Amino acid sequence: MDPQQSQTAKTFDSYKDTYSNAVDASVSFTGLSTDFFTKVKADYIIDVTQARQGVPKELSALDVGCGVGNYHSLLSPHFKALSGVDISAACVETARGRNATVDYKVYDGVTLPYETGTFDVAFTICVMHHVPPSQWQGFAREMRRVLKPGGLALIFEHNPRNPLTMRAVNQCPFDADAVLMRSETTEALYREAGFKDIVSRYILSVPPANGLLRRVDQLFARLPFGGQYYVAATA
Repeated sequence: MDPQQSQTAKTFDSYKDTYSNAVDASVSFTGLSTDFFTKVKADYIIDVTQARQGVPKELSALDVGCGVGNYHSLLSPHFKALSGVDISAACVETARGRNATVDYKVYDGVTLPYETGTFDVAFTICVMHHVPPSQWQGFAREMRRVLKPGGLALIFEHNPRNPLTMRAVNQCPFDADAVLMRSETTEALYREAGFKDIVSRYILSVPPANGLLRRVDQLFARLPFGGQYYVAATA
């Protein structure tokens, strides 16, 4: 593991028990919580997977940069199999204790510890801004490598155009090293890695607390106002 990734791992090791508290503090000005944002993105993962790949219950999925597994109790019932991988051994240990049905591994931040063509879906949630920019391309290529042909890659990131997002990032102690990426940059990385059918959409333009509000949120999906965005791509 290179020194920058090693430092990132140590940083997240120290938040293995307080991750949600740190996020809650950074977004407290919104009146919303970590649990709210977690559920929103879990719902989007299920929706996009259903639309692009079919029934999630028939698919295997990998969470790259899974942290303490905050999303997995919401996602694991919907997939045939769910795996998580992270550079923080302490966070992975916490995730194991929280989600007994999920398979977890620790990795070096460079090579994912899976065979080529293992998964139907690979997603990463607000992780790439912690990856050194010199390694972004390798990160994208590794996601593609572990996907089956035609598999879905789904990348969620903060939208640096949104001032409220920037406020939250600037207040979050473990985002001190963050290098935020515009959606165009993320699209280009995944195009260069060999993905196709690349689509980006903005989310959290409104707080999508239920199905109706999520449909309202989707009305603004092509406008760069949302607090975050996702890029969906086919291997």
